[in-house]
Amino acid sequence: MNPEPTRPRARARKSAAPAGAEPVLRVRTVRASDMAAVIALDATVTGLHKAAYWQRVFKRYGNYGQGQRQFLVATLDEQVCGFVIGEVRDWEFGAPPCGWVFAIDVMPSARQLGIGARMLADLVARFRREGVHTLRTMTSSSNSLLQSFFRSQGMRAGHLLPLEMDLSAYPLEGRGVDDEERAA
Repeated sequence: MNPEPTRPRARARKSAAPAGAEPVLRVRTVRASDMAAVIALDATVTGLHKAAYWQRVFKRYGNYGQGQRQFLVATLDEQVCGFVIGEVRDWEFGAPPCGWVFAIDVMPSARQLGIGARMLADLVARFRREGVHTLRTMTSSSNSLLQSFFRSQGMRAGHLLPLEMDLSAYPLEGRGVDDEERAA
């Protein structure tokens, strides 16, 4: 049940739509033909061209929007302008199943049009159909833009505390790792 197409706020008039017509915003499941646009959008935002990575993501999550894995794109007049990817994770960290968002982005020229909110709402609706009641994500502590977006959508700090370590500083000696495993 996809929501009806919507008309983004007035700033979206810069698209290729006929004069006077507002572009139509749709959120749908990704298609193989969308991947070049997804890769280009990610490269625009991150500065890194990761085609092989995105092809692997498509193989895993581009499963026609079925079940617990979701890869959605937003289009303005059929042109990809954003994407969101998430999945339902079962019982991790002692918690009941919940939805996780692990990637979301909107073309910088199309931001502030409600596209990210619309994609997130569609993802939430799909997760609800899977029976989950909580949505989680993680952001870089320095990514204030993404943090602001998620906060504007009602997300707050949760009860999980992310931990990390520098693997190069982790001593393998005395931990049962043999020389062959160390060299790998």
